[in-house]
Amino acid sequence: MKPTLQFRLSQHLALTPQLQQSIRLLQFSTVELNQEIERLLMENPILEREEGEAGATDPERPAYAANAPPDLPADYAAPWRGQDESGGEEGERGQAAAGSPTLRDHLNSELALGNLSKRDRALVALLIDALDEDGYLTQPLEEIAALLPAQSEVGVEDLAIALHHLQNLGPAGVGGRSPGECLALQIRALRDEHAAPGPICALALAIAERHLELLANRDYARLRQLTGADEDALRAAQQLIRGLNPRPGAAFANVETRYLVPDVIVRKQRGVWRASLNQDAMPRLRVNRLYAQLAARPRGSGGNALASQLQEARWLIKNVQQRFETILRVSQAIVDRQRNFLEHGDVAMRPMVLREIADALGVHESTISRVTTQKYMSTPRGTYELKYFFGSHVATESGGAASSTAIRALIKQLVAAEDASKPLSDARLAAVLGEQGIVVARRTVAKYRESLQIPPVSQRKSL
Repeated sequence: MKPTLQFRLSQHLALTPQLQQSIRLLQFSTVELNQEIERLLMENPILEREEGEAGATDPERPAYAANAPPDLPADYAAPWRGQDESGGEEGERGQAAAGSPTLRDHLNSELALGNLSKRDRALVALLIDALDEDGYLTQPLEEIAALLPAQSEVGVEDLAIALHHLQNLGPAGVGGRSPGECLALQIRALRDEHAAPGPICALALAIAERHLELLANRDYARLRQLTGADEDALRAAQQLIRGLNPRPGAAFANVETRYLVPDVIVRKQRGVWRASLNQDAMPRLRVNRLYAQLAARPRGSGGNALASQLQEARWLIKNVQQRFETILRVSQAIVDRQRNFLEHGDVAMRPMVLREIADALGVHESTISRVTTQKYMSTPRGTYELKYFFGSHVATESGGAASSTAIRALIKQLVAAEDASKPLSDARLAAVLGEQGIVVARRTVAKYRESLQIPPVSQRKSL
């Protein structure tokens, strides 16, 4: 075949370094953006922060704790779990200040105050080291004894005695080998302190040691049959167990609180919801004037390399500005469509997809996806990731649609208001939603209920 020369005309998008940087900066979170800027500040002497600009990650700057939708009530937790760990009293006890003593430090301090022999103290210290962060001894005594050298002459009986000493240290429940034993230790401590009626303590102790699973499954009929207790006594024992702490060691755990710096702040101004950029999240950059003058020198005068760095600095400043302008445009578009949510909460969230915002702003859907990932909006109702405002929808009888967020909020409200002795089944919840014009299948209700961490009807039943 004879070779020929042909010309073809075509168009394609060239991903220039500037465009690549723009895309990369857009998908960064605020923390990642500042890390990238710090790196570029080290590499490029022409780029610098404006005076007084310490960066959004400066600890002196205000930060906002992320507010997810409200936590479930404590009644939705397993019946032996006192308060909900994510937002109740137990969660507060679990957040110790940085630098506070650890569980091991606390127990060793108490151990040092005792009158045990040197050998017994060493064995108790050995078991303290084996506790997990919740205060449980999960390793069997037989395994611990097998790990000790033969010349130590320590048997399982010696470790059992040491465990008894450990379980007498505070907080009550430490050293338990199961949730039942942990709760039983606390019940015995209440009994010894006469902090609860003896008959109720005895019943609660029997349940903790032998029937905890039945209590977890709310099988009250079986509990009454096995314990011989009437309904009032069983209710009092259940209340006592609810007040116990199944994680006694968690009070000594150093929990690091994660703070978020919102990119956008939403306020209502003269009856209109407006989004504005959070100035504390915006790095303020500029070109160093002296280096810029050097870069402007003719080629061969040492300005050639600096000219390239000057261009890169200008690109970065422009791309950072463009990033925040895009975030603001997307945020305002979200606010315009979710005014009812800002006024009334989750039950008023309207269904919305990424394409709706993309079409409104004339950008690609992938751009909206990048903008809404790890970007946060501070509102009077809390701080939310932008992605929170998007979700699937369910048809209504009127031909409209309800968002999945609104339906979950309605389910949460219905369950919170239900009669605990006659909780609503998934089928009944679907029927109640249908009465409100929202057509939703029972299995969909079950999926939403599980996403809210609401137990099934059998586990929500109370005396």
